[in-house]
Amino acid sequence: MKILVLNCGSSSIKYQLVDMAKDGEVMAKGIVERIGINDSELKHQPSGKDTFKLIQDVPDHTIGINLIIEALMHPIHGVIKDKYEINAVGHRVVHGGEKFTGSVRITQDVINMMEECVELAPLHNPANLKGIYAIQKLLPEVEQCGVFDTSFHATMPEYAYMYGIAYDMYEKYRVRRYGFHGTSHRFVAQKTIDMLGKDRASKIITCHLGNGASIAAIKDGKSVDTSMGLTPVEGLIMGTRCGDLDLGVLLFIMEKEGLDVKGANNYINKNCGMNGISGVSSDMRDLNEAAEKGHHRAKLALEMYAYRVKKYIGAYAAAMGGVDAIVFTGGIGENDSLIRELSCQNLEYMGVVFDKEKNHGLRGKDEILSKPESKVVVMTLGTNEELVIANDTYEIVTK
Repeated sequence: MKILVLNCGSSSIKYQLVDMAKDGEVMAKGIVERIGINDSELKHQPSGKDTFKLIQDVPDHTIGINLIIEALMHPIHGVIKDKYEINAVGHRVVHGGEKFTGSVRITQDVINMMEECVELAPLHNPANLKGIYAIQKLLPEVEQCGVFDTSFHATMPEYAYMYGIAYDMYEKYRVRRYGFHGTSHRFVAQKTIDMLGKDRASKIITCHLGNGASIAAIKDGKSVDTSMGLTPVEGLIMGTRCGDLDLGVLLFIMEKEGLDVKGANNYINKNCGMNGISGVSSDMRDLNEAAEKGHHRAKLALEMYAYRVKKYIGAYAAAMGGVDAIVFTGGIGENDSLIRELSCQNLEYMGVVFDKEKNHGLRGKDEILSKPESKVVVMTLGTNEELVIANDTYEIVTK
């Protein structure tokens, strides 16, 4: 069975074609960028072949997905001969609210419920739905499934997901913590359990660190807490998001700067975080380079980022009554050795004995970063959210 995995953003579509008959082998992957903007670009990477690039205007997601299907069938760069070799389509959906606690087959009733969740993720869910509607037009006979970022965190206890606000805000609007990056946290947690065994990995802290970043506390394979909340703004400092913030600060800035709600939302999502602190970039590579040259604010941003990660590690160790493994994943977690080292600095009291030499310069490899005598295993593991989506889609479609 061949499954097309789609991750539709507002102006981009990431994709993979996965062959489940070959243990999830990726046949091709790529991205369509600048949808709705002039000079859109398709980057198509078929397995074992050179990357194929195409620049043309892509006004909407339907045309973008059609371009992907054509690339998959291309006589030179393609990997299939007919579009109906695609047996199912799995979609990443950002927000499932309380309506979706697991992955589902897409039906009209499901689409209606997804539409109701749009107000919880107005920047993400509409784009996810566009991908579903496009497949209905282009591959009407092919089954579709939705895999939700939030569903892995549906196991959080009530005392962990509720906010300290008037309860009627939950009753009226379902304001609570939902969490995100669920497919990534789920994947690396299971990978940790497979590597260490259930007895040595019953309490795991997974750190998904990228431009968007979150940490999860996972006990016996289930999420019991996570750093992101109703929206992806809460928690860690991120590329352009502020993370945890005294609400009084936001009100103060709104008054001083004359910001309305839309302006304030744009500020905390796009003008803050590593980019806002450093004044240099939201990219860790740029910040590391600037810090090495003595740029004070770049160095400060890196220290603040790692400090926030460390605080959450400590909090979740306390919440679970200990920790067996700390796992770093995501673009930064897998590739930035400095952030990993700073995040684990002074955690010896928890039983962490970090191996600085093994960690130094390590990029993109699954590796244990703690010394043999460490009571807590520290690891860096590659995540694979697309494989989770493909596996869930396969299970749903074949049942």
